[in-house]
Amino acid sequence: MLEILSLIRSGGDPSWCRSVPNWDRGPWLETALGLRRARGNPRPRIISSHLPVQLFPSAFFSSQAKV
Repeated sequence: MLEILSLIRSGGDPSWCRSVPNWDRGPWLETALGLRRARGNPRPRIISSHLPVQLFPSAFFSSQAKV
């Protein structure tokens, strides 16, 4: 899924996917380092997570985020 979203975000150009590691393109939300990286990434952001939906912040549900 990360590869597909990365290609969509880069307009189909695979050079970004090949040159930027997975953990920088779609950092893990549940780690402190991943959260800092996600906040520093340009919008639209790609964020990875295996958290159950009940543990997501309440602000997530009122945002325009796509899941």
